[in-house]
Amino acid sequence: MSSEGCLEQRLTGLVLASPWLMRGLRAARGLGLSDWCIGAGAVRSLVWDALHGFASEPSALSDIDLAYFDAENLSPDHEAALRRRLASADPDLPWEVTNQAAVHGWFADHFGYPVEPLPSLEAAVASWPEYATAVGVALNADDSLRIIAPFGLDDLFGMAVRHNPARASRETYRQRVAQKRYAERWPRVTVVLE
Repeated sequence: MSSEGCLEQRLTGLVLASPWLMRGLRAARGLGLSDWCIGAGAVRSLVWDALHGFASEPSALSDIDLAYFDAENLSPDHEAALRRRLASADPDLPWEVTNQAAVHGWFADHFGYPVEPLPSLEAAVASWPEYATAVGVALNADDSLRIIAPFGLDDLFGMAVRHNPARASRETYRQRVAQKRYAERWPRVTVVLE
């Protein structure tokens, strides 16, 4: 088996053994979205907590990012309705819901520069700010997992934080590194600053 296949197996094992993430995946699957994943910080924290031996006391999550792709319904009201459904299904999880097909509509107001529309969920995951967090997981109808990792899983399991310049500016990346306090929260993490 390839090293990437081994890392996918490791990630699958961690996800399946995580009660909170499996609850979240089941709730998200229950929305009936055609293309979705839970990703970014939720997956990163799960893996880095496990690699640091924090499994019995996992890191507090600021949110659980449900990313989905629906170019037919770009309404923020639809995102809000999905968030309410998730909060109703599992109120203990801090849900954040984003239609990746609509990101270009608000990105400039939030980050200060415009971006082109994304063509797919995979392209969206590939645009997330760090390679280690550009990972998503979805629960298929047969309870198998779909892993979206356009840059692989080496940075995630290697505990390396590196800037993905696809959409995040250097300034945004540096702000995120300071805000997230990666090395403070997970001492074995290496942060690469440009």
